[in-house]
Amino acid sequence: AFLAFTELADDVLEGENHQIDTTILLMMRSADLADPLGPPWFEEMMRDITALGGVAVLTLVTISAAIYLLLKRRKDLVLYLAAAAVTGTVLSNLLKAGFSRPRPDVVPHEIVVYTASFPSGHSLVAAVIYLTLGVLLAEAQTRYRLKIYILSVAIIVTLLVGVSRIYLGVHWPSDVLAGWLAGTAWAFMLWIAAHYYMNKYRGNDADKPSVE
Repeated sequence: AFLAFTELADDVLEGENHQIDTTILLMMRSADLADPLGPPWFEEMMRDITALGGVAVLTLVTISAAIYLLLKRRKDLVLYLAAAAVTGTVLSNLLKAGFSRPRPDVVPHEIVVYTASFPSGHSLVAAVIYLTLGVLLAEAQTRYRLKIYILSVAIIVTLLVGVSRIYLGVHWPSDVLAGWLAGTAWAFMLWIAAHYYMNKYRGNDADKPSVE
């Protein structure tokens, strides 16, 4: 995922994917570029979905999960979750500052945005938070069906957040793809680091960062 991100970033810097980015954005608009495809209720629904990757919702989800873990006396997992949330946010801001890509200007924005475009912060941080929570919940299950279901929900929510950013015209498709790649890579890098720490310092009996 990291390698794919670097390749995509290189293409963005060289402007190689501008045409396909523009084509996909225009495909999501009617003849009136100020009007996204679909009825008004669908547009409002996409605003609700994009909020799932916003600072307020992700902060609420993270704090709620951290309190639950504290009640379960799993301070190690609280640190794991906090590390994912904080480092994921820092990574997103650093990448945005480094690339400083302007927001799409071919269609009007349906919501207010303040930061640079590449990569999509909503997509990146949503991937980090939801995949981290998905892994924690999945590892607490014994049945593979439940594991697959939980991880599938985490993935679907992450994907929907990214698609909503394109639909609302606030991100180029390559911004969202980059956010997914970087966020997924970062989430699983932290997961591997957590396993390494628990195996090395807590013994094999605690080799899984489970919420059980």
